[in-house]
Amino acid sequence: MKKGYIYIIITAILFSSMEIALKVVATDFNPVQLTFIRFFIGALILWPIARRKLQTRNMHLKAGDIKFFMLTGFICVVVSMTFYQLSILYCQASTVAVLFSCNPVFVVPLAFFMLKEKVTKLNILSIIVSIGGMVFILNPFQLESGDTRLLGILFIIMAAITFAFYTVIGKSQSEQYGGLVATAYSFLFGSLEMLILILLSHVNIVATIFQASGLDIFAQIPLLKGISWQTLPLIIYISVFVTGLGYTSYFLAMENTSAVTASVVFFIKPALAPILALILIHESIGFNTLGGIIFILLGSSLTFIANSRNAKHQTQSLKKGA
Repeated sequence: MKKGYIYIIITAILFSSMEIALKVVATDFNPVQLTFIRFFIGALILWPIARRKLQTRNMHLKAGDIKFFMLTGFICVVVSMTFYQLSILYCQASTVAVLFSCNPVFVVPLAFFMLKEKVTKLNILSIIVSIGGMVFILNPFQLESGDTRLLGILFIIMAAITFAFYTVIGKSQSEQYGGLVATAYSFLFGSLEMLILILLSHVNIVATIFQASGLDIFAQIPLLKGISWQTLPLIIYISVFVTGLGYTSYFLAMENTSAVTASVVFFIKPALAPILALILIHESIGFNTLGGIIFILLGSSLTFIANSRNAKHQTQSLKKGA
């Protein structure tokens, strides 16, 4: 159990520093390129562990599973994480970290409609409080026409919604194969799909269409440009440590504690990320951001309590059934 809490602390630190590292190198790389590098290397680290788990359980992926992981990889890596990386160009790292941590808020209604999961009063209250926190951070009364922060906030909300969608539709495979296996293969197929899109962006007609539409960022996406001795340490940190070892540590935390306990990581992040951003890259924490963080932490706490009660209820039901 103590080992599990160590993994939780390691994961929380790695995940909370992710946006900061991405912010530092954001202008050196194309957003799609950086997302591909990050998840491809991360997948290569997770994949051998996932294979070993499948072999230990004497399980094999079927054609249907591969198609499913191609879908979840597309939603997570290609769609959600592209929105996520784009948001970092326009918002403070701390804002991105805090708002993305709200993705469980979107999981609740999606799980209700798609999986027919029960929604409790605590779930509804957590959604209301968390949305209040998001509005606090958005600070609509101070937004002006042409403010790029609005675009960044729109991107991060889209990233959070699509990541929540990925979480909900991936639940069945996570229950069957385990979270690490589902994540590893989603990352692997998602990054390979992104590689195909990067290569397609160099086809003249495709590049011309994007450029004519004002979407130059998706035309002629580089693969290795920007990698230098100056940027390499951060690329290694983002890809190997945060994406690869961070997720490994998270799943080890789940194995040594429980899924509910390990989820504390995502409640620590909204508080820790702004502090790290203040210390490491000197981002200021405005009154509205601080107020939003407090609301989101409260909403996250309510979600944690609701999940804990649900897990306890399921355990009691299983014991009665036995």
